[in-house]
Amino acid sequence: MSAALAPGPLARALRAGVVLYVVALVAVPLATLVEVGLADGPAAFFGRIGAPTARAALWLTTWTALLVGALNVVLGTATAWVLVRYRLPGRALLSALVDLPLAIPTLVAGVMLALLYGPTALAGRALSALGVEVVFARPGIVLALLFVTLPFVVRAVEPLLAEIDPAEEEAAIVLGAGPVQTFRTVFLPAILPAALSGGIRSVGRALGEFGSIVVIAGNVPGRTLTAPVFVFGEIESGEPGAAAATSIGLLALALALHAVAWAVERRTGARRAE
Repeated sequence: MSAALAPGPLARALRAGVVLYVVALVAVPLATLVEVGLADGPAAFFGRIGAPTARAALWLTTWTALLVGALNVVLGTATAWVLVRYRLPGRALLSALVDLPLAIPTLVAGVMLALLYGPTALAGRALSALGVEVVFARPGIVLALLFVTLPFVVRAVEPLLAEIDPAEEEAAIVLGAGPVQTFRTVFLPAILPAALSGGIRSVGRALGEFGSIVVIAGNVPGRTLTAPVFVFGEIESGEPGAAAATSIGLLALALALHAVAWAVERRTGARRAE
């Protein structure tokens, strides 16, 4: 490298500062988590995450997050379709409501849902009469997770729908394609990578959700206690080893999710091989 292109003292200091910042913010806490979680050996680690309460919490967190991701792919794509394809009254307000879950604390979201679907609320009483319990039950967990992850698929799919050339749709219609076939051949290939990517991101977001869940779930061990709330309870109880072990389990799920997202993006063409 020539002297003219060599980084000066300020550039070297900036690079060193950024490296130290990222290491201190991410790598050091991560290493501490792994060290505490594995401090008593692999047998103790697997014993902690295999304990009935921890195992049930991890399983509840996993299947509700996956369910929410699947629902978001379908319902989020439908929402993006309506926002892009139809000039309905109040469209701007509807679009703003999609972003609202990102703007408010998730604890507030939990309170709102609890007030709406609680046993003394009109909606809660109506659902209870039908035998459906939302607050302090698993449907409440799914509903809260759907609320906090609403924007992910919508905002991923919306710009792609807007960019599709209307001539492609017109050509499909002229060739005799019906609405379903037109969507499958013209729109789906363009938006599928974004919909899947947004759905996977919503799963990752749901895995770590705490604020809304702690309000609406009831947190009954083995029934409505999710892994993030279980970790919080273990910290409060003076059991950092169990909290760290369960957190490592969540971290492993997140890393596996990242690998799945990478594979999906490669297969669908959202990520090209270098």
